[in-house]
Amino acid sequence: MENMSNNVDTHAGDLKLRRRCLILMAAAVPFSFSIWMTLLNNFTVEVAGFGGPEIGMLQSLREIPGFLAFTAVFILLILREQMMALIALTLLGTGVALTGYFPAEYGLYATTVLMSIGFHYFETMQMSLSLQWLPKDEAPKSLGQQMSARAVASIISYIVVYAGLTVLGLDYAALYAFGGTVTVLIVIYIAVTIPKIEGHTAQHKKIILKKSYWLFYALTFMGGARRQIFVVFAGFLLVQKFGFKVENITLLFLVNYSITTWFAPMLGKWISQYGERQMLIIEYIGLIIVFMGYALTESIEVAAALYIIDHVFFSFAIAQKSDLQKIADPADIAATSSVSFSINHIAAVFIPVLFGTYLWTISPALVFWAGSAMAAVSLVLALNVPRSPAPGKEVVWGYRGADAPAE
Repeated sequence: MENMSNNVDTHAGDLKLRRRCLILMAAAVPFSFSIWMTLLNNFTVEVAGFGGPEIGMLQSLREIPGFLAFTAVFILLILREQMMALIALTLLGTGVALTGYFPAEYGLYATTVLMSIGFHYFETMQMSLSLQWLPKDEAPKSLGQQMSARAVASIISYIVVYAGLTVLGLDYAALYAFGGTVTVLIVIYIAVTIPKIEGHTAQHKKIILKKSYWLFYALTFMGGARRQIFVVFAGFLLVQKFGFKVENITLLFLVNYSITTWFAPMLGKWISQYGERQMLIIEYIGLIIVFMGYALTESIEVAAALYIIDHVFFSFAIAQKSDLQKIADPADIAATSSVSFSINHIAAVFIPVLFGTYLWTISPALVFWAGSAMAAVSLVLALNVPRSPAPGKEVVWGYRGADAPAE
């Protein structure tokens, strides 16, 4: 009885340590990436003199490391996932810290690629470690807590940016340097205070593509395409068409992440209660409406509201991750996570430059009509997610979602 009690206490302690590590790593990201994103559109327009083609090229280059995320499985032959995550965070912080010192076109491309390598490899490892370390019944809630931690860190970052610009009069270089340095300092803290953590199941160290996961792959691909509409073009629309200053964008991000702070953990509970299928359907119906709104509105207030709503839907990515955890062989998690990030970035490599060069120059509305069409395709796919996903029940045919094995 005493041994059983000790085992329970040890398991609880291990789980607490895993949660702490995951939350700290999640919180380290926004100090670099959120500051980079907040300043980017104004920095590229005001300092680097970018237009649609240049911003499209930069964003396409930023997504190339995401497309190559499948190579993470080969790096895992020599590095543990926990260590690789910390190295990736260090690259992210370093790339962002250097951004403001290289404002010319090719210098900005170079620091963007460095930052992006760190960001995308970290995201791959964070997803893999979360799905390995967390019990299935707790994963959606814990993923929501990680998203909430990111939101809190983002809020702090945006307050610093806003105060730095409006009160202290800091320039872009100082703000980028601050964000990158904070991320690196958090990495050092994690490395010193948190010991090596082992996963429950040994992971495959090879690329894995399974026919039974095809619906997850398809949703992941469409999610990557949809993400570009927000990340690349929604913010650019606010700056170029509606004349938003960096202070306005920062305030919008503050609102976005204030909402995410309480919404993401709540959404995690809803996913556990109502299932991934229902949440994905709600997400894609909402996105169809949001993208149509971007295309049609001439109101600065409506555009800002759409931007906030659009950001809220990013929390629904929890549903895709928990769906993978439920359908996948536990030994496939690391390899499938890295492959899924590559699939997510296939569209991301070409959409920014093509849409920026062609659709945007004809009419910005065309970009958002295309986004609405992407959301409609995702909705059709989501109707084939089972109500109770599990190995052998990865996909169903038909809108009712009755459980059936994949064909």
